[in-house]
Amino acid sequence: MSLSKTSMLDIIKKQYTFKLRAYMQVFMSMVFIQMLGILFSFNGVAMSGGGSNTLSVNVHYYSADIVVAFTIVWAIISAILITTQAYRNDDFVFITNRMSSNFSNILFLLTASIIGGITAIMSTYVMKVLMYVLGRTEYLSSPIAVPEMLIGFGATILYVFLGTAIGYFIGTLVQLNKVFVVLVPGVFIGMIVLGAGSMNGGFFQDMIKFIFMESSFALFFIKIIILVILLFSSSAMLSNRLEVR
Repeated sequence: MSLSKTSMLDIIKKQYTFKLRAYMQVFMSMVFIQMLGILFSFNGVAMSGGGSNTLSVNVHYYSADIVVAFTIVWAIISAILITTQAYRNDDFVFITNRMSSNFSNILFLLTASIIGGITAIMSTYVMKVLMYVLGRTEYLSSPIAVPEMLIGFGATILYVFLGTAIGYFIGTLVQLNKVFVVLVPGVFIGMIVLGAGSMNGGFFQDMIKFIFMESSFALFFIKIIILVILLFSSSAMLSNRLEVR
């Protein structure tokens, strides 16, 4: 064993490759969740209408918003599951430590975010095909410019990646102390209730506006990356306090 030399980069690469093959059920669940989102999107994400004595017009708006929301929820749940003891024990087939395990998990979650973000946006075209097959001749669509499409892909991937960072942080807290199973949802619901009863919107609404209402993609990118780094760094530090094997 003393003659075998391994580097941290090699260990992370092996763990990452192993997890891509071993965690295929994560991507299978993503497909199911996105199909469910497409099903819920068939009635449209919004509606407007108008009319007169002889004419009535109802307009349904279709987009991938519901699919993206479902994908973010999937990302949070998947990241929480990866922090559980059953998944953490898989790392022991390698020579490993907390750092290599966390880095390989982050790389896997980044890969899952890229795949999930791209497929979520591409579901728009699936809906268009289904509209055509089902004979919805009244369905109208406008072409999307390439820069707008690229921004859409980038923003969705960042949203999903932020979801994985939140889920990974929550999962690490729960593994550290089971009381967070009740505490985290309680804090989340409390922030929503207090924010809804506040005339100024509250901290939760301000945080949502800070993240989701940014008009500049460059600033949005910086905000998301900073939040992701803080969440994953906090998770890595907390994971060092978990019991060893």
